[in-house]
Amino acid sequence: MYGEVISTERLSAHLVRVVLGGAGLEGLTSTGDADEYVNCFFLPEDAPYPVPFEDDATRDLPRAQRPFARRITVRRWDAERGELTLDIATHGEVGYAGRWALHAQPGDRLQLRGPGGGYRPHADADSYLFVGDESALPAIAACAEAVPAGRPVVVVAEVEDADDEIAISSPGALEVHWVHRAGRTGDDAVAGLLAEAVAALPRPAGTVSAFVHGEAASTRAVRRVLLGEAIVAEDKLSCSPYWRRGHDDEEWRAVKAAWVREVNAEVFPAR
Repeated sequence: MYGEVISTERLSAHLVRVVLGGAGLEGLTSTGDADEYVNCFFLPEDAPYPVPFEDDATRDLPRAQRPFARRITVRRWDAERGELTLDIATHGEVGYAGRWALHAQPGDRLQLRGPGGGYRPHADADSYLFVGDESALPAIAACAEAVPAGRPVVVVAEVEDADDEIAISSPGALEVHWVHRAGRTGDDAVAGLLAEAVAALPRPAGTVSAFVHGEAASTRAVRRVLLGEAIVAEDKLSCSPYWRRGHDDEEWRAVKAAWVREVNAEVFPAR
């Protein structure tokens, strides 16, 4: 499956929206999950094959010539128009996905597989809490749009500064807290920003459905607040590390499973 770039739009200093369309998306069926994603395959420079390509045609190539797979959140799938919207975090020329998004032009093709997903705001929750950094903003924005009308929704989002803030809307009673990294130094200090902001919130009443995704150490710190203080029940919490500070994509992929097992093994006393 592949899409052709219809348009691109810079949403903030480090977030680019890419809209894909074309006959190559025929057969795509949405999961209906708020954190829906597709596995995208980004070609290295001077790849000796075009999109679309067969997996068998690239499997035996040197690693530097094979496509690089990255999981990208689906911001929106318009089945009627056959258009897939992806909001991709960028950091200059660093990272295959971000570099591709910065340079994408109408007519460019992107091969993908999926979609998949795993979280929908729980319909029986009394309120919702969505937490993360730039990498999770597309999913957070989708989650905010998927809640029942009128229910309290709190978003806590970490970005570099005000230039990275985006518009977020919701049918719920939305409250957005932006946390800025600018001026903070030290990995430990930055990793604790979201947890500090979440801990400072008024304690919600009733059942909370929470989505906490983004940098590994930051999501772990938030998880400890939510479960340690019994703010959210574990079965109402979606917590996943998309990336890890100090690791490139390949280094993180190599250790992610062990990190997740370690985090999930943490036990919190009953309250």
